[in-house]
Amino acid sequence: MCRQAVLESGATIVGDRFHKFAPHGVSGVFLLAESHFSFHSWPEYGYAAVDVFTCGEKVDPEKTRIYLKRELKARRAFIRRVKRGIPSEKNGVIPHK
Repeated sequence: MCRQAVLESGATIVGDRFHKFAPHGVSGVFLLAESHFSFHSWPEYGYAAVDVFTCGEKVDPEKTRIYLKRELKARRAFIRRVKRGIPSEKNGVIPHK
């Protein structure tokens, strides 16, 4: 499901690592050509946290949210965008390539 969520966003997967906890739960990360995607679940609390860190204009994290909300049958799914970048003297941000 996480792999498909990443692909839905348009990101390019270059590696992954996941760990299943006993008796339940999973944490994992996909290394992306555009940065990374991480997933942590606490099924006993009905909670999952996802971080989609990307650069460029190709990837759409909103598509990841929509896909996971549907597949996890979540009642709520929140997104918080954090603008990241290296400040420049000219315009405040050095764009990613």
